[in-house]
Amino acid sequence: MSRFCYNNGKTQINPSNISLLHCAAQFMEMNNSVSGTSNLLEQTEKSLEEINYWTWPELLAALKQCQDLLPVENSSGVLQKCLDSLARRLALATEASPCPSNSPDSSGFRFSCDSKSTESLKSSLSRATWWFEDLLILSPILVEKVVESMVSQKLDHFIISRFLLYYQKSKFYTATPDEKRKVIETVIDTLYTLHGSSVSGKTLFGILRVSMTLNINKSSRKKLESMIGSQLDLATLDNLLVPSPYGINYLYDVNLVLRFLKAFMRDGISKISGMRLGKVSRLMDLYIAEVAPDPCLKPSKFLALAMALPDSARNFHDELYHAVDMYLEVHAGLLEEEKMKICCALNYEKLSAEACAHLSQNKKFPSRSAVQALLSQQYKLKSLLHGTNNSRSLTDSPSTSTEVRSKGKKDEASKQVVLYAGKLDISSESEKLRAHLQGMQWRVIELEKICRKMQTQMAKTLKSRVSSHGHTRSLPKLCS
Repeated sequence: MSRFCYNNGKTQINPSNISLLHCAAQFMEMNNSVSGTSNLLEQTEKSLEEINYWTWPELLAALKQCQDLLPVENSSGVLQKCLDSLARRLALATEASPCPSNSPDSSGFRFSCDSKSTESLKSSLSRATWWFEDLLILSPILVEKVVESMVSQKLDHFIISRFLLYYQKSKFYTATPDEKRKVIETVIDTLYTLHGSSVSGKTLFGILRVSMTLNINKSSRKKLESMIGSQLDLATLDNLLVPSPYGINYLYDVNLVLRFLKAFMRDGISKISGMRLGKVSRLMDLYIAEVAPDPCLKPSKFLALAMALPDSARNFHDELYHAVDMYLEVHAGLLEEEKMKICCALNYEKLSAEACAHLSQNKKFPSRSAVQALLSQQYKLKSLLHGTNNSRSLTDSPSTSTEVRSKGKKDEASKQVVLYAGKLDISSESEKLRAHLQGMQWRVIELEKICRKMQTQMAKTLKSRVSSHGHTRSLPKLCS
């Protein structure tokens, strides 16, 4: 500035000092021309017009100086011009190299091109990432701004996310805990602005494990959980088995998994494909079975896990039943009402014959749940038989149909007799009720006789279901 003032408005302006001169000119209000000579502010701005001709090292030097002048430089305009120039150069360099694929691998990214050999792929990867090391001089604040400019220049999101992971790994070698926290928060916040598939779920869970030891801010934590939740169908059981934070007695962080599920269903269950929903439901059944033996897990938390997904997410409830069975075994001291609340998570109509048979004799379950399970199986058998008889009526002769209808009426009459007898014999005690149910297996023979007369294509299916449900045939009569 002194040289400019005492040398008739002339001084050397180059990329290494332009940021500092521009800030100083603004601060000193050197925006008035004297004796027809351009003022310092005008000269620095004119020099900035040649930024596209600067070499890469000169651009990095200017950017580094802008970083040293923050936050003053943030309002001068030089920083943004440097960022835009850097992003444009990287975008052009990326366009000149083969495009990365849209499928991240276990490391987070995979670059491929069918017409290229392995060596050319390595070369293209090198061309796409050559600048990673150069930008390690930038602070987390400036990295976030650099990524914003890259996104505006439509730089490939896979490359950006790869850079962020490289930046995190490199910075962690020598950073203090506080510096690590700032770096990981910047990486999370920046990844959140990118396309959801630009980073793999495995990588996100890795970031989660790191962030848990650094006490990151609430906003970054929510963003990370949201990104993981959106890819929950790609997670594994090991990913979800996150230890509980200090001060919580649960073995695993159940609340964290519940937040993942909330993020997964954020846009509504109707917008999730059946395949993705099925994967998450199977994953949750495995997780619930894993946490069920935890003696410190409260019934309310277990029930929240079991009912977190809608009933439509599961085609069968056998796995969930086994998890409930395990939970009731470990928590044998629960009150009857608490057990019934937990059993509300089960859809008895979606239990297999084997599960229902096991439940009917399972002393850990309330008697009412056993009755409900057997009742639902009765309805399934009744609907199945009714549907089969209807299909047979289309091919049977009139006389045969009449015989079937006649036999059906007799069967119905016999059912009413059993129903009436059942009402008289029912007991309020669990042991007597179970003994009564087991003593009614004579109905199996009757159902098997009917099933043998059904069409060949349905015989095997009906026989397996009736034989496994036979002793439950008359229970609905007891409860109706």
